[in-house]
Amino acid sequence: MKIVLGNDQGGYDLKEKLKNHLFLPKTKKELKITAVYDYGCLCPDPVDYPDFAEPVARQISKGFADLGILICGSGIGMSIAANKLPGIRAAVCENPVSARLAREHNDANILCLGARFVAPEYAKEIVTAFLKAKFSNEERHKRRIKKISQLEKSARKKK
Repeated sequence: MKIVLGNDQGGYDLKEKLKNHLFLPKTKKELKITAVYDYGCLCPDPVDYPDFAEPVARQISKGFADLGILICGSGIGMSIAANKLPGIRAAVCENPVSARLAREHNDANILCLGARFVAPEYAKEIVTAFLKAKFSNEERHKRRIKKISQLEKSARKKK
């Protein structure tokens, strides 16, 4: 599994801690991670979160990466920006259960975290739950994802 990370200044410290966690041999093996790419800002100086949400979302939208993790102060701005790209389903999650359900029910492909609201150790649990979970493929969930895709197509045609 190829993972892409992104952050603004508000998510810089948490991203670095999560990146270190994802590079641990035990974590890589457990989660079947083959590569981790960092598209986030490299220091805590102020930046604009859409500039970092976009490349992460594009990597997933184009199929170059499997899943993404975006981190800002609340997770909300990153989620809004990432969800503007076709095929992206970015979910703000503040606990492992919502992260798992975002994958299982909504086929979310980007986890958004709010560094102001989630402690680093808990964020590792949330990330693990997200990366371990798989889309359920239940008919009701597939039907709903299809409707989301139709909304995206409809919005692009109207432009």
